[in-house]
Amino acid sequence: MPPHASSKSKDRQIPVSQQSMRPVLAPNAGAAGARVSAPPPSPEPWDDAELHQLRDALDHTTHAGLAHLTAGLSPAAIIDAFMDWGVHLAISPGKQVELATKAARKWARLTQFASRCAINGGITEPCIQPLPQDHRFTEKEWSHWPFNVIQQGFLLQQQWWDNATTDVDGVTKQHQAVVEFAMRQVLDMVSPSNFIATNPVVQRRILETGGQNLLQGLRNFVDDWERIIRSKPPAGTESFRPGRKVAVTPGEVIYRNTLIELIQYSPTTEKVRPEPLLIVPAWIMKYYILDLSPENSLVRYLTDQGFTVFIISWKNPTAEDRDRGLDDYRKLGVMAALDAVNAVLPHRRIHAVGYCLGGTLLSIAAAAMARDGDRRLATLSLLAAQADFREAGELTLFINESQLHFLEDLMRSQGYLDTRQMSGAFQLLRSNDLIWSRLIRHYLLGERTPLNDMMSWNADATRMPYRMHADYLRQLFLNNDLAEGRFLVDDRPIAIRDIRMPIFAVGTERDHVAPWRSAFKIHLLADTDVTFLLTTGGHNAGIVADPNRTGGSFQVLTRSASGHYLDPDTWIKIAPRFEGSWWPEWVRWLVSHSGELTAPPPMGAPAQGYPALCEAPGTYVLQA
Repeated sequence: MPPHASSKSKDRQIPVSQQSMRPVLAPNAGAAGARVSAPPPSPEPWDDAELHQLRDALDHTTHAGLAHLTAGLSPAAIIDAFMDWGVHLAISPGKQVELATKAARKWARLTQFASRCAINGGITEPCIQPLPQDHRFTEKEWSHWPFNVIQQGFLLQQQWWDNATTDVDGVTKQHQAVVEFAMRQVLDMVSPSNFIATNPVVQRRILETGGQNLLQGLRNFVDDWERIIRSKPPAGTESFRPGRKVAVTPGEVIYRNTLIELIQYSPTTEKVRPEPLLIVPAWIMKYYILDLSPENSLVRYLTDQGFTVFIISWKNPTAEDRDRGLDDYRKLGVMAALDAVNAVLPHRRIHAVGYCLGGTLLSIAAAAMARDGDRRLATLSLLAAQADFREAGELTLFINESQLHFLEDLMRSQGYLDTRQMSGAFQLLRSNDLIWSRLIRHYLLGERTPLNDMMSWNADATRMPYRMHADYLRQLFLNNDLAEGRFLVDDRPIAIRDIRMPIFAVGTERDHVAPWRSAFKIHLLADTDVTFLLTTGGHNAGIVADPNRTGGSFQVLTRSASGHYLDPDTWIKIAPRFEGSWWPEWVRWLVSHSGELTAPPPMGAPAQGYPALCEAPGTYVLQA
């Protein structure tokens, strides 16, 4: 450095960018001071965005693969529930003493029962009765020794496990329900009725047929397995193909888009009510649950009562429809169908009817229409449908953040929820009736249960797009956004209380999909006249209530918009009961909100772009 250089210049800082380009001495350069360039800095292998994408890809792939092995159930959710139950049971000595005492008592009861059997020759009064819905041990062979002791021991064990999995202080309600449900599945699986060595009915059949029942059961098993591999419907469904024995009510498809076909049914009376009916079925199954065999067809019954009936037939989505959301189903489904009905019948108000999930979707559409001043709906009928999902029955066992995240990864990988994955969840809710009893009958007894129209329809499920099902489960089931005023339509919230047209709501007594007490909550959500009807039967059989069929009954009561709320327990005590089908009661209600009879409308509206495209039941219902 020159002698005149100032101290300031000695302290001058060299920018980092310049430092990195200055030559440096090699470590062993010696006096020669050989100069070499510094190596450039190593680039980062992954930036944050790429690392995040890699993480998501690995996690989603792993979860989807695991979900295929677990039928869509989240192991974390199951483990979490059992940990909650197990830890609280471990720190509850009082509950442990109670369970130990109950176990000792049940063992003593079984011992005494076995002793009486020895004294009385094997037949004696049982010490415990099966639950009313349990028909596994009704055959007389189960009352003979040693099978009576075996089935009594199983029932006592089943009762003890029910005590062990319930009423443990500190366990969350959902975790208790999951543990109780899981143990019920295990017990149903190990029931003595499921094994040849402990099932006297199967043993008798082997003796009667010389083992031919087992050979026929093997044939049934091979046939069922082949149908599963080839994605063919169950045996017997061929006899109930839509358009042949079911879904045969005459009509025309007058509109089709990428999601629905709209069917208009031909009138069967000289005059009809001026207000048409639009039926929105659940997209989870084919529409013809409401148009089964002619004697079981709600559609045919309505046309015979002088109504012009339209119904939506949903497309069976594929992976290409993965991004269709719940709002697409509202716009392309309900709203597009309303436009078509108004083209056929201009300036006519419409009786809208929604079944199951179709009722939920219709409630969303009706609330949005009420908010926006769209007055096209005359009445709203909700059949086994829910708007509040806080008490949505045993299906809520599968609804928590862990389970939904797991299921979303499964659906994301394939673009939809498969019909087998969906039907499997419903079958688990009634595994004793829908799984194990069927396996015994088909494979051990060698019998085939003849299918009827409803059983065949039940096997004809549809897929659900990834985005729509994720929206539905997360917004409605998990967050309950619709009931609590957070559900958005066109970026603005809607509320059921905005609906002002009269509502007719139907619940069924044995509904495990939409429990009637959950459907009853429409009283809390709507500020309008609500007629609630509770009918005997389940989610499907209760709705399909042919008036010529005997044995059914229903209760019905109307609460006016200015009336006071009744809780479900009070309602069921005071609502009058009537024998027979509820269909005529509903028709009387519809007629009371309809105008005078008039000439039937034309089929379709070609001038407005709604020509007759093909005969009912159309093409979408035939998609596999």
